[in-house]
Amino acid sequence: MHADSHDRRRLLRCALALSGLAATGAAHAFDLGALSSQDAGAGVRAALERGSAAAVSKLGVNDGFYANPKVRIDLPGWLRQSESTLRMLGMGQKLDELVVSMNRAAEAAVPAAKPLLLGAVHAMSVGDAKAILTGGDGSVTRFFKSHTEQGLTVKFLPIVKQTTQRVGLAQRYNAFAAQGAKLGVVPQQASTIEQYVTQKALDGLYAMIAEEESAIRRDPVGTGSAILGKVFGALR
Repeated sequence: MHADSHDRRRLLRCALALSGLAATGAAHAFDLGALSSQDAGAGVRAALERGSAAAVSKLGVNDGFYANPKVRIDLPGWLRQSESTLRMLGMGQKLDELVVSMNRAAEAAVPAAKPLLLGAVHAMSVGDAKAILTGGDGSVTRFFKSHTEQGLTVKFLPIVKQTTQRVGLAQRYNAFAAQGAKLGVVPQQASTIEQYVTQKALDGLYAMIAEEESAIRRDPVGTGSAILGKVFGALR
């Protein structure tokens, strides 16, 4: 069968399952492994729960950010430009402490994401499920980002601030960054260390959810979950 025809058929099958039409005659459009709307919804929900739980458990621990080069939080670009000069002035240890502090702050904040992520899963609509199932790689991550980013920013900021303010350079960072933001040389999202780390923590969280989603789509049977194997296996 031609690839385009196969893709159209796959999308039709998913859409029919999720709209609940499978029980009214649309089941004839299915091959083996036909999905009911109930199974499809359960499979998407299981993928969301699995991806978010795995991301939180990997990042919300000591060295979850700091020891992972994929999500490690380094000095922002504008500060890196002055790094060599600052180290020559004897501030190398302070810079290193700042990097550790930023990553520890992100690690401390991530567990607070769990209730909001689960809340988004429980509030998922049929339309959301359809978009996730037929949206391809990244659709789980896009769902979480659109439904949780604003709330997680509010949750993360005070936790991040509590950790970073212990480092003396954090206050100096904020003073320099505020001036830089006024001059347009420092992005607004990096104008305070709390904003910078919070955004980086969110970026890391969504990146890890994306990894988990890719793993599920790549080998749904290998997850050991019957419903994931059934639902996401039907898309292969």
